[in-house]
Amino acid sequence: MNLSIVIPLFNEQESLPELYEWITRVMQQNKYSYQILFIDDGSKDKSWEVIEELSASDQRVKGIKFRRNYGKSPALHVGFGLAEGDVVITMDADLQDSPDEIPGLYTMIMTDGYDLVSGWKQKRYDNAFTKNLPSKLYNYTNRKISGIQLHDMNCGLKAYKNQVVKSIEVYGEMHRFIPVMAKAAGFDKIGEKVVQHQARKYGVSKFGWNRFINGFLDLMTITFLSKFGKRPMHFFGVIGTLLFILGFGFAFYLGVNKLYCVFTHHTARLISQRPSFYISLACMIIGSMMFLAGFIGELVLRNSSIRNNYLIDKQTN
Repeated sequence: MNLSIVIPLFNEQESLPELYEWITRVMQQNKYSYQILFIDDGSKDKSWEVIEELSASDQRVKGIKFRRNYGKSPALHVGFGLAEGDVVITMDADLQDSPDEIPGLYTMIMTDGYDLVSGWKQKRYDNAFTKNLPSKLYNYTNRKISGIQLHDMNCGLKAYKNQVVKSIEVYGEMHRFIPVMAKAAGFDKIGEKVVQHQARKYGVSKFGWNRFINGFLDLMTITFLSKFGKRPMHFFGVIGTLLFILGFGFAFYLGVNKLYCVFTHHTARLISQRPSFYISLACMIIGSMMFLAGFIGELVLRNSSIRNNYLIDKQTN
């Protein structure tokens, strides 16, 4: 199978028939073998009835319905698990992503050898203040922290090698950082393609301002896990050791200074009256706690089933 089209959706009953016809037309024009996976994230409208009708009329259409709204990441995770195509395309169901971009994305994966290609909505038809400007600031922050030079990391229109989607686990709200997760898994040939952005034709956006705050926190999480997820002591242990040494150094200095004043009969304040005493005490306590956190992390990892979950790229016969 050439392509798997994974489409998460929530309350998009008006756009689904038009999107299906558009995708089908592009697939037939390029003679692709394909499947379309609609993941209904607990819609309250008639989206599931539409998906059932499409699936009944076309065996290449499959649908999954969640009992309630879980979010885009769980929907993508389920879709990735069912994807059979050599190339997996993700796109939104609101008709803002153009299926006409699929052949170009497919070529970049199969011919140019990219592991992942992200769409770049260079010209957007969203509100400038509520979506465009925050999105630019958000993507700038992502590039600086992750080191992945994508202009639109959160674009829903992406293409992946099948091996990529089978090697990562998308959970929480981590769908925004799939390129970061793919890079952490060893897929570092990541590119982007300028894609056409359509104005929303039906309904309203399902995302609010909280996605920017949550997204930043998620970026911190995925960055930490990609670097120290399998070696927590290298993070907590180093910081804890440095803090403890710093605190012990302060305490040692205070002790030597106190003895010096006693032997030389100089007047000196009580150690407990000096601010540096509390600084040294705090550093040693926090340092010990950080070191113990790393040690506990290592114990948890030791008993985890993913401790040796490394991706093998190739193997000889």
